[in-house]
Amino acid sequence: MIRKLCAVALVAVVSGCGDGQPFSDLQQTDTTTDTGTTDTNGIGGDGTPTATAQPPGTAAPTPDASIFRYEESNDAGGGFVQDVSYNATDDTFSVDNLAFDGFNTYTRDGLVGTLSSAGNPTVYAVYEGAQMVTDSLTGNPIDQFDYRAIYGVSANTTVVNGVTLPQSRFAIVRTGSYVDYGFGGFVYERNGSVVMPSTGQAIYMGDYAGIRVFQNASGIEYVTAEMEIAIDFNDFNAGDAVRGRISNREFFEEDGTAIGIGTGDNQLPNAPVTFTVGPNSTTVNGEIAGELASYTPDDAGAVTVYESGTYYGIIGGPNADEVVGIVVLESADPRTDGVNAQETGGFVLYRDPPT
Repeated sequence: MIRKLCAVALVAVVSGCGDGQPFSDLQQTDTTTDTGTTDTNGIGGDGTPTATAQPPGTAAPTPDASIFRYEESNDAGGGFVQDVSYNATDDTFSVDNLAFDGFNTYTRDGLVGTLSSAGNPTVYAVYEGAQMVTDSLTGNPIDQFDYRAIYGVSANTTVVNGVTLPQSRFAIVRTGSYVDYGFGGFVYERNGSVVMPSTGQAIYMGDYAGIRVFQNASGIEYVTAEMEIAIDFNDFNAGDAVRGRISNREFFEEDGTAIGIGTGDNQLPNAPVTFTVGPNSTTVNGEIAGELASYTPDDAGAVTVYESGTYYGIIGGPNADEVVGIVVLESADPRTDGVNAQETGGFVLYRDPPT
């Protein structure tokens, strides 16, 4: 499937989906039920430990209230982004706690304005930090680091404390200006409650979009794909089973130029990513988490792990209508010896896509 990367700032589209409220403010609004304090010891609610702990954020999640999550701080520079906001008036995106990204205000990327495919109900808008600022005393120019942000917004809305909000959304911020993966982070949230089914199965489908950064190399790349997640609400008894697949991936340079797919020197494998199926993948609060990987054949034809990582998500809606989440994958870049790649992707998937 071919996706056309669009550089047009679709202000009206994003304005219709967003509300201009900061993620952090939404978390604060919900403190009557969600304390908003950091909890790195797994998932609360029903007291059942999970195989993969959720990121920090809402300390006492329940199915009846909003949930906010952010990347845990790590040695690679992740977890520095916890406070972001979207301004629908001028289509800008604000990010706190990252050095040399201008004055925290990101504008719509002039080359790749969106990573959404044609007809996809979810907006995946791309923003860039300032490339240069001036010394406040002398006016001398100061080069900034190369930051990019993806803001994904559900087409569905819900009302929380009298305010109409997107039912779910996520943001990813990464930079290609460090020798390591660099400072950045991700946040994602469900607004409002969820009614989790106790029987049957459901499948969620839509687009996936992400940013790729590197260890021992500079630069940013983008990735788009199709994605689906299926949930068996009958089994396992200890946390329902979650199955997922990211397929038909396409890769792009920072300016939107397509990267070749294949096994050549300057190509990337188009390896589908699949979830590892097992118990303890869901909670009564509607959260999901687990491991995932992609596979490629080695020189002898044997299947080997190419990428591996973790997925996180939250189900939302009165009929468990959609799921929002984040995927983090790491791999050795097959194009250059000694270079590793980190892919951080986000998704909003629907059982019955809105029109």
